[in-house]
Amino acid sequence: MQADIEALLAQGCHAAPAVTALTVQDTVNVTDFRVLDRAWVLAQARAVIADLPVAAVKLGMLGSVEMVDTVVEIMQSLPGVPLVCDPVLRAGGGGALGKDEVGYAMRERLLPLCRIATPNLPEARILAELPHGSADECAARLLEHCEHLLITGGHGDEHEVHNRLYARDGSQHTFTCVRLPGSYHGSGCTLASTLAGRLALGEELVSAVRTALDYTWRTLRDAEQPGHGQYVPRRLPLDFCS
Repeated sequence: MQADIEALLAQGCHAAPAVTALTVQDTVNVTDFRVLDRAWVLAQARAVIADLPVAAVKLGMLGSVEMVDTVVEIMQSLPGVPLVCDPVLRAGGGGALGKDEVGYAMRERLLPLCRIATPNLPEARILAELPHGSADECAARLLEHCEHLLITGGHGDEHEVHNRLYARDGSQHTFTCVRLPGSYHGSGCTLASTLAGRLALGEELVSAVRTALDYTWRTLRDAEQPGHGQYVPRRLPLDFCS
């Protein structure tokens, strides 16, 4: 949530969170989580929708099939609002953030509502049910369910990271960046929230993806290691609060 808010602030957007799950986590890993009650989540979302003009929605960790259905219900009250789905199914340290059926429910019921989904390759493999599939193979299966798909790289040992944007019409865009050393806590949240912010501001999709990838890479380049685990992206300039 902190990553989401900081990334949106950096785009000049106002973040209006509705919390779906609480976690026990540090910079090393997520060790436990609790999905909130459906009624509480609906109440949060309805309060925001009644008060503020919603220009985009970004999803993160849902944690249960019931929460997937809850989000589907919320989005039905926001027709035409772009939805960015970051399918958070595994923590950075490798732990599962929901049972396997959550990924299936997201693929079948949420991806069709998305403007774009932003899985990394391990998450794309879970969603596509292709444990060893390539990005292209996963995309071919997932584009049956969603309009656009950004599969992010960086999980191998390649010198350059390849992030690929796929569209149902067959078009593709590959964005490359220099691989940075270390591992990072919250990079996926940073990317998806930045992308949602750019779409909320009216930026065209391909341009918004490029902007979000460039911004996220800079936050990783400037990352700090405040704890004993992963580096934390620096999403705001040092003088932001001065």
